[in-house]
Amino acid sequence: MAKAQTAFTCSACGAVHKKWNGKCEACGEWNTIVEEAPLSAGPAGKSLGAAKGRVIPLSTLAAHEAPPARTASGLEEFDRVLGGGLVPASAILVGGDPGIGKSTLLLQAIASFARNGLKCIYISGEEASAQVRMRAERLGLEKAPVQLATETNLRDILTTMESERPDLVVIDSIQTMWADMVESAPGSVAQVRAAAHELVTFAKRRGTAVVIVGHVTKEGQIAGPRVVEHMVDTVLYFEGERGHQFRILRAVKNRFGPAGEIGVFEMTGAGLSQVANPSALFLSERGQSAPGSAVFAGIEGTRPVLTEVQALVAPSSLASPRRTVVGLDAGRVSTILAVLESRCGIPFAGLDVFLNVAGGMKVTEPAADLAVAAALLSAREDVALPADQVIFGEISLSGALRPVGQAENRLKEAQKLGFTTAIAPEHTKAGVSGDFRMRKLPDLVTFVGEMFGAG
Repeated sequence: MAKAQTAFTCSACGAVHKKWNGKCEACGEWNTIVEEAPLSAGPAGKSLGAAKGRVIPLSTLAAHEAPPARTASGLEEFDRVLGGGLVPASAILVGGDPGIGKSTLLLQAIASFARNGLKCIYISGEEASAQVRMRAERLGLEKAPVQLATETNLRDILTTMESERPDLVVIDSIQTMWADMVESAPGSVAQVRAAAHELVTFAKRRGTAVVIVGHVTKEGQIAGPRVVEHMVDTVLYFEGERGHQFRILRAVKNRFGPAGEIGVFEMTGAGLSQVANPSALFLSERGQSAPGSAVFAGIEGTRPVLTEVQALVAPSSLASPRRTVVGLDAGRVSTILAVLESRCGIPFAGLDVFLNVAGGMKVTEPAADLAVAAALLSAREDVALPADQVIFGEISLSGALRPVGQAENRLKEAQKLGFTTAIAPEHTKAGVSGDFRMRKLPDLVTFVGEMFGAG
């Protein structure tokens, strides 16, 4: 039988190496590679195939099972991201930047669940009980029937959970948990993986929903091995800029609901308040139409969201002009600039380009291509676009405009907010009602000619 080999894992990114190195080739960090002992081959050195196990029950694809029961928290934005409410025995991983409001959000959520009849425990490994109580008092949650503990020893936490049999447990955070059967420091890859495995196993065995808080790296990914994200049922990211009061809870993975769904919150002195109409919020500070501003009708999860794309184009004194992009994919923006220059003959050489999505929103849809191009051209030509106009469409490398999905929902949201005109690709399958007008254009050259009298 082949001998199990020792693995060397990077504690920063989780990459596995065949031997120890001072520098991780995957993420570039130094002194982060640690040795991990191999798993045992089986009892008495036998292979797993030689040892007898139990026969597992099998079923057919036609077997009918009732959908999982859900418990609503009362925070509609939080329930929306979960897929309609909390599912028993589910494991949820919540990540976000330090200080973004993860603990505040989860304290508000667990208090709501507790008031709805669930037995809830909040376990903090980062803060003392007095600090958590102070936050609860500031949020007006001190009378919520939530049980509180501060502990990092995983064995003690699991024993307490076995004894109390709660419906919901929040672990804040997984990087502070310490499993005594793993010989490494808390926060290491081995510790995070072992702690997550034990918590998820407990959730499935006892029917307890477990919410795990995870820190993120400088690249915005949840710290620790990626296998933790595969273990859990749902992965949520809490996003937002510290300079903005808006916060977005985004479902990256969800086995019980749609991935990509978002919930929008506003940070106030009394905690996080829900935003029922994100489009109105992101456009609330938009005054008279100005050059470099375009409104994009996007889709986030299952809901339409209108956001403002802002652009600034200025002469550059640098040999390599600056390209600063916030809230958009920088590579996608570079592609749009290349198409504008190659297909439309509009150069941006010698010009600094700054792009931003208002309100701290992050847009990843290819459908934003046309709105980005419109904002860039508006800023370059110093021509303001109509204030009552929304734009969406994907730009191909040939300069053609490609239709995007859920156009009907985009247009309905725009019409609801008082917009009267939309610019979309030629083959968009959507109808409009009332005085709302939609202009369908075949390619980027036609768009530039109609909007800016060039091309």
